Amino acid sequence: MNYIPHTDTDRQVMLEAIGVESIEELFDAVPEAHRFPELNLPRPFSEMEVLAELHELQSANANTQDYAIFLGAGAYNHFIPSAVNHILLRGEFYTAYTPYQPEVSQGTLQAIFEYQSMLCALTGLDAANASHYDGATSLAEAVIVALNHARGKRRKIILSPGIHPQFRAVVRTYMQGKDVEFVGDEGQAEIDDLVAMLDDDTAMLAVGYPNFFGQIDDLNGLAEKVHAAGALLAVVADPIALGLFKSPGELGADMVLGEGQSLGIPLSFGGPYLGYFACTKKLVRRISGRIIGETEDNRGQRAYVMTLRPREQDIRREKATSNICSNQGLMALAASIYMALMGKCGLRKVAELSYHKAHYAAQQIDALDGFSVDTSKPFFKEFMVKCPKPVAEINEFLLHEWGIIGGYDLGQDYPHLQDTMLIAVTEMNTREQIDALVDALKEAAA
Repeated sequence: MNYIPHTDTDRQVMLEAIGVESIEELFDAVPEAHRFPELNLPRPFSEMEVLAELHELQSANANTQDYAIFLGAGAYNHFIPSAVNHILLRGEFYTAYTPYQPEVSQGTLQAIFEYQSMLCALTGLDAANASHYDGATSLAEAVIVALNHARGKRRKIILSPGIHPQFRAVVRTYMQGKDVEFVGDEGQAEIDDLVAMLDDDTAMLAVGYPNFFGQIDDLNGLAEKVHAAGALLAVVADPIALGLFKSPGELGADMVLGEGQSLGIPLSFGGPYLGYFACTKKLVRRISGRIIGETEDNRGQRAYVMTLRPREQDIRREKATSNICSNQGLMALAASIYMALMGKCGLRKVAELSYHKAHYAAQQIDALDGFSVDTSKPFFKEFMVKCPKPVAEINEFLLHEWGIIGGYDLGQDYPHLQDTMLIAVTEMNTREQIDALVDALKEAAA
């Protein structure tokens, strides 16, 4: 098959149109001695040899098939029904891209509509887009929505230190060069401390639910205080937790966002992931990404179309509210399939199993000499453990001696939490794995 469809005649016509006689002339700016340098490359390999090499490299990775994993901190090892991948990899899905022509994109549009509908049910809000690149991007976009909602009259953003540190770093990168003040996340502020920072210059207050430490802060009444100050409330939420706990929409949140990797997307050593975003109806015209609506065609049949989407995000940069024009379509489809397969009862079951297994693990670890679990607040599927040795040292022991991927070293991001490990437990962790972790920690402390 010829992968270059142009004929010699086609190429000659194009060359004449730009005023040159040959393709070589296009490269006159490159000195002839440097146009085709000799490359010191190894001999070519056959497909079998390349696959063997790749498998050998792959075997050096610690993966969830061969190791028990208790590492979370934003990416989690949840069970993914095999049907997700089988449906996801159908050709009509993984080759589909931009559904600008609804008459030939009904399948893609319906899939996005269903994704948005399920996210609205999960978050308790009116509208959702599809979608952002990851949870960090979603938070950055929430900041932009808040600033635009305030029409530039408010420039202060309050971020809880309980939001993923990488999310907060991306937000600052996103907004560099802008006249925006970020406060609240550089210390150990609690919810009441964040509320005390509200003033008439505050555009948004953002909190985690659960927070980065796995804890569930009491958010009752928070929305009223934020709204009384004229600001918006954004909640960064674990979507699995929303299958069990009260939705942020019920708590009065204006925007709910976060990382959607838990919804049927594998860890994949870091991506691609999915940023989900939902909001109240009053903000729907200010959000970026795809928004799909349901309508009727001229024959009275149900039809799906892109709607409420400002085209200036593509063609008028100076007028754009965001540079987000596309979406993580394949990942959003994976999340749609996962949520549809699990249903509300399945999502609740995943959340319950994760909750109870995490609490069993915490109880066993807290009983070990030298280890103490932070129980100052309720927690979901992650909890903090104060360790008798540096976390990196303990994790190395767990990996090499027990085949266990340990928890996250919180001291990397929070100086006051040196020697503190964040352990994540999901429905995928068996009781035998948890008991092995407890035995391994006991041995590591000896």
